[in-house]
Amino acid sequence: MQIDEIRKLTDEELQKTLEDSQRSLMNLQFRKATMQLSNVVEIKSVRKDIAKIQTIIKQRQILGTK
Repeated sequence: MQIDEIRKLTDEELQKTLEDSQRSLMNLQFRKATMQLSNVVEIKSVRKDIAKIQTIIKQRQILGTK
């Protein structure tokens, strides 16, 4: 997910996307632990997406923009 796409989302959409990404990360980590995940790079990608989303949420809180 690109940062421009994330910035266009509303606060509610950001929260939903964050929850979905965190759930996805948990599932990927579980699959890795059970040796069912063939591409472990997916975990890194999802973690970066979560960080981007959290950054935008924090920026909006600091600026008070909604």
